Amino acid sequence: MKKAALYSSSEQGLTPLQRERRAAQMAAAAAAPPPLREPWRTRVRNRVGGFVQRRARALMVLGAILLAVVPVLLYRATQPAPPELTQEQLDNAVIHTLETQSLPSRTAKAAEAVRQSVVRVRGYNDEAVKAMKDAQEARKGKDGKKGPPGAADQKKAQDQARAKPAPKGPSKDLAQSPLGRDLPKSPGKDQTKDKDIAKAPKGPAGPLKPGEKEADGKDAEGEDQAISTGTGVVILESGVILTNLHVVQGAKKLSVTFYDGMESEADIVGLFPENDMAVIKARKIPDDLPAATLGASGRLKPGDEVVAVGFPFGIGPSVSAGVVSGLNREFRSPKGERTLTKLIQFDAAANSGNSGGPLVTMDGEVVGIVTAILNPTRAGTFIGIGFAVTIEGAGAAVGIAPF
Repeated sequence: MKKAALYSSSEQGLTPLQRERRAAQMAAAAAAPPPLREPWRTRVRNRVGGFVQRRARALMVLGAILLAVVPVLLYRATQPAPPELTQEQLDNAVIHTLETQSLPSRTAKAAEAVRQSVVRVRGYNDEAVKAMKDAQEARKGKDGKKGPPGAADQKKAQDQARAKPAPKGPSKDLAQSPLGRDLPKSPGKDQTKDKDIAKAPKGPAGPLKPGEKEADGKDAEGEDQAISTGTGVVILESGVILTNLHVVQGAKKLSVTFYDGMESEADIVGLFPENDMAVIKARKIPDDLPAATLGASGRLKPGDEVVAVGFPFGIGPSVSAGVVSGLNREFRSPKGERTLTKLIQFDAAANSGNSGGPLVTMDGEVVGIVTAILNPTRAGTFIGIGFAVTIEGAGAAVGIAPF
């Protein structure tokens, strides 16, 4: 069955009156004139106004940008192009800079490249460790808390450390460099020997010994007495440090001082007497501790400039410069039976405390570890001949690849 449409234009179902009204409406619509059309300008104005209203915020931002950029562009467009520089003008500018500016030296840049990777290493024997603990306990009992010992506590620690002579040290079958042997000794106060640490050559740039004093009766920098002091270089960012074995030998406690003054105890990771090398690891490290860049000593030639960085006599970090004097040298201590081979000979100043420090090229790469000096006299100080273990030899000794 077909459904009726809801809306229909047919006149079926309309009353006669409704039909008459509808006819009248249609006739009136046909007789009325057509509506007037708006002018085109009015239509454009209306459309533009509507667009501006809808995009008002975006148009304001665009206008601000144009107001800021357009003046700059116009200013640049009106400026004349800069004249081209001639080669003569460039040369004169370079000469003027060289004559009026103090540029950093090559050695300064080389030392700066490893500055943050160089640490001071100190070793303490049982007496010194006990004296420091006693001083800390006394301070704790006095102040109610533990803290670093004051000047009085340091003096007490020094006195207690010196009160008991250390056993006469090292064994006669150990090689010993001139500096470690010839430094002045106080009676009955030589370096201790430690059964727990492997024996090695005793003193390339030899450790300070208890009883060695300056004129004021204190050790270097007036600090608590250590049985040895030397240098180390950070080879891993985790705080792994390479130094000489004779720096840590006989020590019951190790302390390292970083470039920012932070101090930390350190533990021995490995000992390598055949190369007089030792690897230690700091228990705490500064933030963003950089490791030194290791280089190839095979590229060295006699006459190449090098820099030695370390803590001679506890002073430092100190920088000395020189050249490579020779390669593949051998060093044998007058009293020792061990011979170090494949050494780098250099003439940068090195003294007691430089042991374990880096030998650096002008590119800032560590190519050796300062290990020994040669002095045929009994002065035990540097006279122009130093030796360093190559970084390849040190790396092979400690079990890491240097590159």
